[in-house]
Amino acid sequence: MIADLVCSAVALVLYVNTLGADFCYDDSRAIKTNQDLLPETPWTNVFYDDFWGTLLTHSGSHKSYRPLCTLSFRINYALSGLEPWSYHLANVALHCAVTALFTHLARLLLGTGCWRLLAGLLFASHPVHTEAVAGIVGRADVGAALFFLLALLCYVGHCDQRAEGAQRRCWAWFVGSLACSACSVLWKEQGITVLAVAAVYDVFVFHRMKLQQLPGIFYKKKNMRLLLSVFLLGSWGIFLLGFRLFWMGSKPPNFSNSDNPAADCPCFLTRALTFFYLPAMNVWLLLCPDRLSFDWSMDALPLLRSITDWRNLHTILFYATMLALAWFGLFTRTFKEKETNGKAHVANGKSSTNGHSYHSDYEHSIPDSDSVQTNGTNGTKKHYIARTSLPTTENVVVFSLGLLAIPFLPATNVFFYVGFVVAERVLYIPSMGFCLLVAVGMRALWIRLRTNSSRTLVLACSASLVLLFGVKTFLRNQDWHNEEMLYKSGITVNPAKAWGNLGNVLKNQGKMAEAERAYRNALYYRRNMADMLYNLGLLLQESSKFSEALHYYKLAIGSRPTLASAYLNTGIILMNQGRLDEAKRTFLTCADIPDENLKDPHAHKSSVTSCLYNLGKLLHEQGHQEEALSVYKEAIQKMPRQFAPQSLYNMMGEAYMRMNKLADAEYWYRESLRAKPDHIPAHLTYGKLLAMTGQKAEAEKYFIKAIQLDPTKGNCYMHYGQFLLEESRLLEAAEMAQKAAQLDSEEFDVVFSAAHMLRQASLNDAAEKYYKQAARLRPDYPAALMNLGAILHLNGKLQEAEANYLRALQLKPDDTITQSNLRKLWNIMEKQGLRTMAP
Repeated sequence: MIADLVCSAVALVLYVNTLGADFCYDDSRAIKTNQDLLPETPWTNVFYDDFWGTLLTHSGSHKSYRPLCTLSFRINYALSGLEPWSYHLANVALHCAVTALFTHLARLLLGTGCWRLLAGLLFASHPVHTEAVAGIVGRADVGAALFFLLALLCYVGHCDQRAEGAQRRCWAWFVGSLACSACSVLWKEQGITVLAVAAVYDVFVFHRMKLQQLPGIFYKKKNMRLLLSVFLLGSWGIFLLGFRLFWMGSKPPNFSNSDNPAADCPCFLTRALTFFYLPAMNVWLLLCPDRLSFDWSMDALPLLRSITDWRNLHTILFYATMLALAWFGLFTRTFKEKETNGKAHVANGKSSTNGHSYHSDYEHSIPDSDSVQTNGTNGTKKHYIARTSLPTTENVVVFSLGLLAIPFLPATNVFFYVGFVVAERVLYIPSMGFCLLVAVGMRALWIRLRTNSSRTLVLACSASLVLLFGVKTFLRNQDWHNEEMLYKSGITVNPAKAWGNLGNVLKNQGKMAEAERAYRNALYYRRNMADMLYNLGLLLQESSKFSEALHYYKLAIGSRPTLASAYLNTGIILMNQGRLDEAKRTFLTCADIPDENLKDPHAHKSSVTSCLYNLGKLLHEQGHQEEALSVYKEAIQKMPRQFAPQSLYNMMGEAYMRMNKLADAEYWYRESLRAKPDHIPAHLTYGKLLAMTGQKAEAEKYFIKAIQLDPTKGNCYMHYGQFLLEESRLLEAAEMAQKAAQLDSEEFDVVFSAAHMLRQASLNDAAEKYYKQAARLRPDYPAALMNLGAILHLNGKLQEAEANYLRALQLKPDDTITQSNLRKLWNIMEKQGLRTMAP
């Protein structure tokens, strides 16, 4: 128990600095934008959606069914909202619990000495765990490991009770093991492998069998209980797999080429060499975790395209080592078997050969429940099949190999292609086998060395390894403190992905120039990254570099024709440039993209809905209200759950109002306010509707409420001023107009409308000021110049008026009002003897 607590305390100390970390990498998608965490979303949704909140049967789902992990996030959200520290605290607590359980398992295999402590400390401090513990989404792996160990320990209890013949307790432990294994699977798919690991424990550790003994296992009656247990484990595993496949729609997930390049490679040799190499690469990360990265996708690990690739030597060495360890554990006779052949003598827990003594792999022996005794009066020796209190080195090696290899099998691409090349988080459970192998190896070395100095060196090396791992883990946790540090740490391993993600962070910080450089660096390493092309286009658009932005949006669409957000922004730029037909075609193309096999179906649906919204708005402004309504209704049908619908509903109301269908307009205005009670545009449009239907007092309340919601928004004062103007409350209207123009002094529509209201209120000097400001904002807009000429005309500034009239006519020669006003001006100027520019 003390060793368990010590290892947990070490884990806590090493990861306590993560409590101040922010959300990083995939955390935003799994937590911030996951609708399944919100209290208004039915909690039962987690059992129908994947880890990211997408319906599991949707073609774009990653099929990562982890409802218990999502429920834990939801509990976090209910307790502390989006405070990152609480999510990190839960991760660290889970890691401490897993460390304690693993140390307890090590005691069952290695005894109560320092080797059990070594295994626990190695697990607590291993740097490869930082992604699983410091990254909040890694909770899926840590939670699965918790129930994985609980299931395994329950099965150990089942074996012990079965050997003692306690049937009721035996099957209670077994049911507990099955329940915990199901929970492990519901935390993460990898948890199902505990059933196979439990079978390995039963056959090769508890029953001490060798591989050559397995064919005869079916012919001995005493093995029936073992066979029954293994059969039930397999049946439960088949049931869980079948349920899992049925629940996700019996279709595997689809991943992009960048997620797992080898899976999409047409060359069989390349795929085979790469997939054979990946386990060697993962084991190297366990042996020497010096280069760690948040993402190993794309070209972070180049494909092995030839048998002459020097990395194939690593593959050969890895499999040779694994086979050697397997041979040692499965075929080598145990020390006890050698003893019975007379090659050694055991007494008091020590062995001696040729005068030399050393400690055996175990301390004492006890008979098992299947032992056989014969005793005769003629002095026949009593004998039995002995089982030691602890497994032998060979037993532990076999079990450790199983614990290392079996949980890693789903990541090998053998059964199905996975969505990653290397993922450090999936090594969380397999690392238990690695830590046991190191500990049992150190123990075996310590036993075989005969001098105290040599044994001290083994202990010193063990302590040094734990210390080095701990220092590396502590430093690596700093990289997970925030996204900027994390992405900078990954530049050496995966420069394309790291630079791209760093660009997003810098952009959010307002460092536009640095963000642009980061995006261009990402594209230097990988030119066809649609997301980076899109992000660079978005940055250029926000910097008003619209032509360059269009260029990168088109490149993004070329790299990924299903990237709806690129179509959306392309259409918006084209619409603002007056290229309306091109904008229409772009929006329609986006709306027709098939909703299948998409990387992020929620984001796609949101972009498609926005495209339809903008298309409807364009048609609305062109006066095609019926077409606009049809488009808006299609947008409502395609709208995802997380889409904010208030603007769409408000535009529906606007279209119906233009068609004079006031009842329908009122319904949609109310729907907009129901979706977002503080939606300012809906307050203004609904106020207009109320004013039109004679409900003046009620209308004024909505205009005032809009101003209260955002007193800094000049457009609110403008709409209220227009209402006051229609009510002939001219001075109040003029006051609202001036406030509006002062607040939104760079908004042409607001300034121009303010000037118009001031003119109607006979405040001509103030009107002249704002007409000049409007003409400055849009110097090529004929109406602005004509109205400025008119107010100057009224204010007696005749020559300035003439210049503005003439400028307006240059832009719009057939404007009859401007022509009439100019002729009147010339008549006045002639009477006053002023020189004119009349032909």
